[in-house]
Amino acid sequence: MRARGRLFDVRLIIGILVVAALLAVSLFTGAYDIFGGDGAIDMFAITRVPRTIALVLAGGAMAMAGLVMQLLTQNRFVEPTTTGTTEWAGLGLITVMVLFPGASIVARMGGAIIAAFVGTMIFFLFLRRVSLRSSLIVPIIGIMLGAVVGSVTTFVALQTDMLQSLGVWFAGSFTSVMRGQYEFLWLVALVGIAIFIVADRFTVAGLGEEIATNVGLDYNRIILLGTGLIAVATGVVTVVVGNLPFVGLIVPNIVSLVRGDDLRSNLPWVCLLGIALVTVCDLVGRTIIAPFEVPVSLILGIVGSVVFVALLFRQRRRG
Repeated sequence: MRARGRLFDVRLIIGILVVAALLAVSLFTGAYDIFGGDGAIDMFAITRVPRTIALVLAGGAMAMAGLVMQLLTQNRFVEPTTTGTTEWAGLGLITVMVLFPGASIVARMGGAIIAAFVGTMIFFLFLRRVSLRSSLIVPIIGIMLGAVVGSVTTFVALQTDMLQSLGVWFAGSFTSVMRGQYEFLWLVALVGIAIFIVADRFTVAGLGEEIATNVGLDYNRIILLGTGLIAVATGVVTVVVGNLPFVGLIVPNIVSLVRGDDLRSNLPWVCLLGIALVTVCDLVGRTIIAPFEVPVSLILGIVGSVVFVALLFRQRRRG
């Protein structure tokens, strides 16, 4: 672990300005002409502003959720995508829709959050009971578990004629984000605040149960708290936006390589880089085949898979 870095410095201010510039580009990028079109101001307020806010909230939340998960599991290769948390959220979502066809978005979100919490706890309990010789086995197990849960979700959707709806939910696109449909994403801002408040406890818990207990920390309570925050972030983002793969893997690893492992001083950087990554991928998706759009999850999947393989090779070189 490197020395604790300052929370705010000149480089962070520069990073904030760069991200602000990216968000400004996002506001003025799209097929509709907001300068000369009919109802341009209304279109700007209804679609562009909510979409940009959603980019900020979703990108920052998923990046911070990945960082917390990596600390609690003491493994740099885990995040909601590689541990099955996203797939569990999808299972909860489809279950609510099958049992209560007219369920509100709050009910869907609640089902996704509960299922994500249960699935993440199962993963954590497995890690505590099984001794693994290699850290590379952990994400493999998580991906396998996610594949099993995802297949169950797909089977349920197929049997209930909801396969198309499931595909839309997990497309991972900001195309449908507009005023009146994204406001629940503000819940993940509360998750970010909570993570910042208990950042030091998560850092100590990341050193292991024995050390955490020796300094007077209730390790199991911190694990439950971290799991709950991860579940809320994943469930809300999954229902409102869809699947955003590898954000929680790419961002914390890059920040950790540059700045070390202090959670509190890294959080602003993780949040900024998460926003920047999702915004850049969304801009690429909006412009690569304009006026049509490529789902941001596709761009993130390509970038994330390359980074994931690079991290694996780096781990192998270090033995």
